[in-house]
Amino acid sequence: MPKNSKVTQREHSSEHVTESVADLLAHQEPVDYKRSVLNVTGEGWDKQKEGEDDLDAENRPAWNSKLQYILAQIGYSVGLGNVWRFPYLCQKNGGGAYLVPYLVLLIIIGLPLFFLELAVGQRIRRGSIGVWNYICPRLGGIGYASCLVCFFVGLYYNVIIGWSIFYFFKSFQYPLPWSECPIVKNGSVAVVETECERSSATTYFWYRETLDISNSISESGGLNWKMTLCLLVAWSLVGLAMIKGIQSSGKVMYFSSLFPYLVLVCFLVRGLLLRGAVDGIMHMFTPKLDKMLDPQVWREAATQVFFALGLGFGGVIAFSSYNKQDNNCHFDATLVSFINFFTSVLATLVVFAVLGFKANIMNEKCVVENAEKILGYLNTNVLSHDLIPPHVNFSHLTAKDYNEMYRVIMTVKEGHFKELGLDACLLEDELNKSVQGTGLAFIAFTEAMTHFPASPFWSVMFFLMLINLGLGSMIGTMSGITTPIIDTFKVRKEVFTVGCCIFAFVVGLIFVQRSGNYFVTMFDDYSATLPLTVVVILENIAVAWIYGTKKFMQELTEMLGFRPYQFYYYTWKYVSPICMAVLMTASIIQLGVSPPGYSAWIREEAAEKFLFYPTWAMAILISLIILASLPLPLVFILRQFHLVSDGSNALSVTYKKGRMMKDISNLEDNDETRFILSKVPSETPSPMPTHRSYLGPGSNSPMEMSSAPNGRYGSGYLLASTPESEL
Repeated sequence: MPKNSKVTQREHSSEHVTESVADLLAHQEPVDYKRSVLNVTGEGWDKQKEGEDDLDAENRPAWNSKLQYILAQIGYSVGLGNVWRFPYLCQKNGGGAYLVPYLVLLIIIGLPLFFLELAVGQRIRRGSIGVWNYICPRLGGIGYASCLVCFFVGLYYNVIIGWSIFYFFKSFQYPLPWSECPIVKNGSVAVVETECERSSATTYFWYRETLDISNSISESGGLNWKMTLCLLVAWSLVGLAMIKGIQSSGKVMYFSSLFPYLVLVCFLVRGLLLRGAVDGIMHMFTPKLDKMLDPQVWREAATQVFFALGLGFGGVIAFSSYNKQDNNCHFDATLVSFINFFTSVLATLVVFAVLGFKANIMNEKCVVENAEKILGYLNTNVLSHDLIPPHVNFSHLTAKDYNEMYRVIMTVKEGHFKELGLDACLLEDELNKSVQGTGLAFIAFTEAMTHFPASPFWSVMFFLMLINLGLGSMIGTMSGITTPIIDTFKVRKEVFTVGCCIFAFVVGLIFVQRSGNYFVTMFDDYSATLPLTVVVILENIAVAWIYGTKKFMQELTEMLGFRPYQFYYYTWKYVSPICMAVLMTASIIQLGVSPPGYSAWIREEAAEKFLFYPTWAMAILISLIILASLPLPLVFILRQFHLVSDGSNALSVTYKKGRMMKDISNLEDNDETRFILSKVPSETPSPMPTHRSYLGPGSNSPMEMSSAPNGRYGSGYLLASTPESEL
């Protein structure tokens, strides 16, 4: 510190010195800001003690172990989409060939952006609001937009957990309740329920017994009390897991993250022993190389990478903010990204082993039904016995024999073949029936499990796995809301968590009315995709172009102890922003080209029908997108025109003896002086500048800011410390 500074004068003189916070800030040595301590007791500066005091000041919760943190990130990123979205996209977009664009985009978009979020969270040790307020105050709306998107996604995601809970409890009976169509009495005659007979037992159980779905989104139909109760249980589970922050959610992750892998491995082993499993897996991974040239395939792969890692939600930043600053977050990013990928491949193997078994069952059923038709035609002389190959035995008819017989009849009866109503019964056709989402989990998979030996056991395991996958993702999603709000507004963790869960349950009742499934579809399709893409682009720009890629890389070098690969420099600065901009453009075009609509279940037809959203539903849909994106321009305008403070002049002052720290933000001239000297404004000699303005990424005055609300207490006061990057 300069010899003529007022602080130095006070150390060598008993004369009272009055100075302002601005003066104190002006005299700090940028290279070692921590040593600039006003110590009224004359206590010498001790580097080791200073480090210990810093640890005392850091009251932010921390992970109990590295394993707990990794499991939390895996539990958050590995969710329901890995089980019921990735296999569908893999089948639809070229089988094994789809893995190539997915892996390429995971490396050039997913991994760099995932690493970026982990790094900023660990460096600044705040939730998404605090992180982006710090990096670029004018883009502080990123954090608020992330919170809103997390809220929208959490609303409907927990409904899916509620559905899984309902199926879980229904699985404790034999036979499974969706294995056969119900019998209803029509007077004195017992008949099969018409809706079930015209569809299937599993389809009927899903749409009628579970959802009791209405014919369109316009027909509310009132609340479904069974689903309302299950939703209450789901939010209670989330609330209990979150109420103590990472102290409670971290322990839950040991089970919720590991159990799904146990179930997937068990299902894979069991699936491979099923007849037809190899057919499903061979069909799955047979590459259709021409698909790799389709831009739509790359767009869908990029979207899946984007959502699979949970980018933009704030959950990644929240979890990372509870880490120590020297944690190797580059290793974490690589590990979690590739575990996520291999989990998707594992789930795909399981799904198509089981669907291969189901396809063989359905194909055999088709052969039997059509063989009976042919026998009927033979007995009525519609078909001649000469058309049947001599080696065909109707009592042991194989799919190969049926196909041979089918081709002969089709050739001979070419003019009247359609009138016979015979089906080809090709295994390939069954395997090509693409199913995803709820259609895979609650219809196709449940139907396959009815043919398993000990089917209730496998059903219990499957739906318990879905509950745990959903719970792990919900904990991360809720952390994307609770962590930044608690950090920013200093609300009580338990009170806010409980209040948030109750409010979400009340709002979520819209999803458990009879038309609720259509609202789930709306929120899933439109509430997150576009706003999150914009959020991640702005995150990338904020770090790479506003804060500065070189400076960020330098800070990572200091934090990690090694310099990250130059690969990240170029992906953050050029590749990722361009790819994300292309993805956003493609998403907007897709929204414009594809008319907003949904698949409605028509009870009278016992079939799905595509319907367009009515005007009022379109208004809700557009409002969701606007509301989730609104904080971005709003915060920018407010801070650009200085209508609200950007928070960059916040000052934390610490007292050592009472284990108490007082944060002073946005102090006025007289207030700052009064706080430092305990004097009334009239006793101060002169006013001082209002605050130290934000210097931007090019500044060379690093300052460490204490991130804890309570800090070290001693005789003297220390200027606060912020993460070692420039304010």
